[in-house]
Amino acid sequence: MSRIDPKLEFIAIRIAVLTVSDTRDASQDRSGDVLVDRLLKAGHELADRRILPDERDQIADQLRDWCNDSGIDVVISTGGTGLTGRDVSVEAHRDVYEKEIDAFGTVFTMISMQKIGTSAVQSRATGGVANGTYLFALPGSPGACKDAWDEILSKQLDYRHRPCNFVEILPRLDEHQRRK
Repeated sequence: MSRIDPKLEFIAIRIAVLTVSDTRDASQDRSGDVLVDRLLKAGHELADRRILPDERDQIADQLRDWCNDSGIDVVISTGGTGLTGRDVSVEAHRDVYEKEIDAFGTVFTMISMQKIGTSAVQSRATGGVANGTYLFALPGSPGACKDAWDEILSKQLDYRHRPCNFVEILPRLDEHQRRK
């Protein structure tokens, strides 16, 4: 079963938060606020925060910029994961991914089912890796952001979490690029 190993030291990582919305500004970004509050309380560093409209190319360009920034380890976006025509975050993320973390969406759906029942099928939460950076696309609701952080990301982004976590393999995510 998963647990925190108290013998290990916590390692803070640098996380960027992107809110995808055609209508929200900083004063209305409750989902972004939830993520920032939780990552800071966990001891991580907020590396950057932005709000962009539901435009696939703009989202993908921002994700690529952050993946090319050595000061950012993880990017979490919120919004744009639904089924409507303007929901393009998942497509933008997949434009950037080198590898998709398939089980992230599955585990998120399992957690959501406990909270919102079959309505969970309408979410397309996803995770992946690009250029040594983790990327996660979460739904735009504060509740979904809480669930994703509290039940998945807080554990996987904690080096002390056992039996394994994302932080311990972070230095090896781009090892294929270093081999010549």
